[in-house]
Amino acid sequence: MSEELTGSDNCATILKVLADETRLSVLRQLMVKPKRVGELNAQLRLDPCLLSHHLKVLREAGLVQSKREGKSVRYCLSPQVESMRTVDKTLDLGCCKLSFDV
Repeated sequence: MSEELTGSDNCATILKVLADETRLSVLRQLMVKPKRVGELNAQLRLDPCLLSHHLKVLREAGLVQSKREGKSVRYCLSPQVESMRTVDKTLDLGCCKLSFDV
């Protein structure tokens, strides 16, 4: 995916990525604060391989970033997504806005 997340083509790509309920749930959790994989899965209760797949899709789409911390990995929103956040917990994608009840 392009480094720029805005624009109608990229908006459609982002919406396709977020059309999956699990990926949307991960993004919703990361809107609150960065979390380790174990913290994410404590709420989602997925097979670790399945969660890993969803996190990879979000990373490749440029929506989240990961950082190794010892034996664990912490995920957070990418700087580009952070720049799209508004004070009312909304992501302004340019073509549309996503609101989260977090």
